[in-house]
Amino acid sequence: MAEKKEARNIGLNVKAPDTMCTDPECPFHGTLPVRGQVLVGTVVSTKMHNTVSVEREFMHFVKKFERYEKRTSTYHAHCPPCMKLSVGDRVRIAECRPLSKTVSFVTVEKIV
Repeated sequence: MAEKKEARNIGLNVKAPDTMCTDPECPFHGTLPVRGQVLVGTVVSTKMHNTVSVEREFMHFVKKFERYEKRTSTYHAHCPPCMKLSVGDRVRIAECRPLSKTVSFVTVEKIV
């Protein structure tokens, strides 16, 4: 009989997903290490295969006018099958090794 494999500790203070997956690029059930930046953003697209687009808003100071302006940046992040995400979800993404040309982040938590 197949034993239920426990989720791996990835070194971040995040809750592991309840469902299991067999994705080798899942930080919890595969072997993908996470390191570097940890960002919070909103999912704006789930149209790619196992990948989501995450938009992050931040304030940038303009020295000339001594004011702040709102800016956004979009990151592509790998979404393992154990993370059930949809457009509008707040997520935490962590940096990992490059998985493709544009994907260098992986989704680690859905923020409720």
